[in-house]
Amino acid sequence: MASTVSALATAATLCSTYPSTAHAVPVSEATTTIFGPKVYVFDPTMPAADIQSAATSIFTQLEAAEFSTQRYALLFKPGTYNVTFNVGFYTHVAGLGQHPDNVTINGGVNVNADWDNGNATRNFWRAIENLSVTPTGGTTQIAVSQAAPLRRLHVRGELHLFDFDSNWNAGWASGGFLADSVVDGLVVPASQQQWFSRNSSWGGWNNAVWNMVFVGSLNTPSAATFPEPPYTVVPQTPIIREKPYLYISNAGTYNVFVPALQTNTQGVSWSAGNTPGTSISIDQFYIARPETATAATLNTALSQGKHLLFTPGIYQLNDTIQVNNPNTVVLGIGLATLIPTTGKAALAVADVDGVKIAGLTFDAGPVNSPSVLEVGPTGSSANHSANPTSLHDITVRIGGGTNGKCDVGIKINSNHVIGDHFWLWRADHGAGAAWTSNVSKNGLIVNGANVTLYGLFNEHHNEYQTVWNGNGGRLYFYQSEIPYDVPNQASWMSRSGTVNGYASYKIADTVSTHEAWGMGVYSYFRDAAVKLNSAIEAPNASGVKIHHMTTIWLNGIAGSEITHLVNNTGGRVYANTPAEAMRQTVSEYQGSAATDTQAPTAPSGLTATAVSSSQINLSWSASTDNVGVTGYDVFRSGTLIASTVGTSYSNTGLAASTVYSYTVKAKDAAGNVSAASNTASATTQSGGGGTGAALSRTGWTASSTPSSGEPASNLLDGSMATRWTTGSPMAAGQALIVDMQAVKSFNKIVMDSTGSDGDYARGYEVYVSNDGSTWGSVVASGTGTGPVITVTFSARNARYIRVVQTGSNSSWWSMREFNVYF
Repeated sequence: MASTVSALATAATLCSTYPSTAHAVPVSEATTTIFGPKVYVFDPTMPAADIQSAATSIFTQLEAAEFSTQRYALLFKPGTYNVTFNVGFYTHVAGLGQHPDNVTINGGVNVNADWDNGNATRNFWRAIENLSVTPTGGTTQIAVSQAAPLRRLHVRGELHLFDFDSNWNAGWASGGFLADSVVDGLVVPASQQQWFSRNSSWGGWNNAVWNMVFVGSLNTPSAATFPEPPYTVVPQTPIIREKPYLYISNAGTYNVFVPALQTNTQGVSWSAGNTPGTSISIDQFYIARPETATAATLNTALSQGKHLLFTPGIYQLNDTIQVNNPNTVVLGIGLATLIPTTGKAALAVADVDGVKIAGLTFDAGPVNSPSVLEVGPTGSSANHSANPTSLHDITVRIGGGTNGKCDVGIKINSNHVIGDHFWLWRADHGAGAAWTSNVSKNGLIVNGANVTLYGLFNEHHNEYQTVWNGNGGRLYFYQSEIPYDVPNQASWMSRSGTVNGYASYKIADTVSTHEAWGMGVYSYFRDAAVKLNSAIEAPNASGVKIHHMTTIWLNGIAGSEITHLVNNTGGRVYANTPAEAMRQTVSEYQGSAATDTQAPTAPSGLTATAVSSSQINLSWSASTDNVGVTGYDVFRSGTLIASTVGTSYSNTGLAASTVYSYTVKAKDAAGNVSAASNTASATTQSGGGGTGAALSRTGWTASSTPSSGEPASNLLDGSMATRWTTGSPMAAGQALIVDMQAVKSFNKIVMDSTGSDGDYARGYEVYVSNDGSTWGSVVASGTGTGPVITVTFSARNARYIRVVQTGSNSSWWSMREFNVYF
């Protein structure tokens, strides 16, 4: 099998060089960094034999240690290493370059399954990312299943995703996840049952077993072949932010790189050089160590504007980690594991923009938690489309390592969230694995609208594995084993005891728009002859579409089965032979035009409350419907301004001292619309107490130094859901310029950071100009004390306004809206 040379093989020449060390560094110094003794930071001057010995020693300890309490990160500074080693459980291997080709390993970084005679179906909990490998013999072997992400890799050869048993048969594997990576040669899945690849490329792809999904990737197999072979190809990734990662700068300092939000992408993010995005200095992070970090210390750091970096270990939490600041980064290395001990969530994110959670494992605790990870509180309604929260490489375990219980693994209440590789696992073996012991009702509940998930692995929960309540959801790849240990049919009945079993994937009856690609649901009813009526339940709405579905009967008690695939359609799976008894497929599902003609009742009790000079909050009582209310349309003076799934809405970007009137209508999945609610009116506040009206901003432009992926143009769009930010901590000299396109008379500006309350300017100077280059003296200066800064001065006639930051703070300088008054 010939390897194909990637066009990216020379990409390293585009990247920055790194300082060399003048003398050899002993390997004993690898564990003396700021990250503690479980993090090895290797230098290319360290003796190769010593590096290989250290890595091999860790592998020997963890090769078969499926439920170990040990955690390690093996990090490689930029350079070349002549080493070969294997990666075992709870081991995170990563390069510290800003580009994958900054770290080159000549030899091998491999994952085998020798400990289980070539069976890799339990090769979980490890990670390899951000490096290139030139394998001895031309082949890299990474035989993994769930929770073993591969990211930002450049494999200069072939990649095999399986291992052989002692008789040279291909052993099973049940993975896996590959993103933002290049393989110069052939990818050989062999016995891999399913695989998900995103924004990657390869010289060739060899085969498929049950479910292979490719999104935004290059050189993919044919897109029109499902179910034989079972390929699903989506040409572009609609929206993604790659996972944040740790790297070391040219000056030798540690930073965390946060890739930029991108839309409609294909191929790797580093094809033209470094990945676009923003760097955050490590001194902006609280570096958590398991022996010292507590929920209190973590929350104190967050309240001070810090980001969090969890080093390898297990963290027992007696309270919820509360992420309340927008754009906070919470990054784990070395399979850091969080356990809630008092029945609360381990981590909760406020309904704010741009939070990034990555590289963390959550174990449910001994006291039942309503959810283990919660993104946005119940009732979240803010629009985060310009800067969504993203979750990367998240594992939730209920039992296995330690017994625990929860109602829900992950609950997503915020809108526009991006999920990038989840494994939500109720343990079928290990500590506490029993039907009434490690109980979890659902792995995932999605209440937010317009949520997009890539690579969802969700298994064994007592009821629905996935419940999707929000409209506009998108899912790319689904792998789910329903529970093994159902004791009898009577214990496992849904819809008030009228339907056999709980569907793995449940799209709520009230959902009108949803789309999913590449879904596999598998059964092994180990303990009883249990039947599941339908693997997938979806509403009969024309906006609900599912592409490429399969069910598999892995094994089980005679008489057990999955009766249908989706909504009582598709054949049953009930035995290993004949072939159709083991595997069934449905290529396409789309709900038909709804026949429901009954409209919901009108919303009642609408109230409008002005909370600032630019925002009015609305709330109302829920409507009822014969099938179900799917959402509400909000009207201002008879014009539709928004749609929401909740019973509240915040109308932002309004003019000060102005009366606004509202009504609300309810709608259902069939498109029936209710009568209007009562009318509610409110008058916006005066905008800081000044007089005069805001100038029209039509045609205005804005720019800033520095700039970021959240541009200054957002300040002029009339939406409090978008913002401008510097993308870096506040520092003197940062500047914002607004061009009004013509000379205007004005005597007040308002800088509104509401929603990013801690990002207001700590100090400022205001200048004006007619030509954009001659600014003259300061017309106003001051110190910000809150999210809305109102600056008044004697009337000026000018075209340009320039605001210069004179203070400093660890928070980024940002604003939602910039208004000028006269």
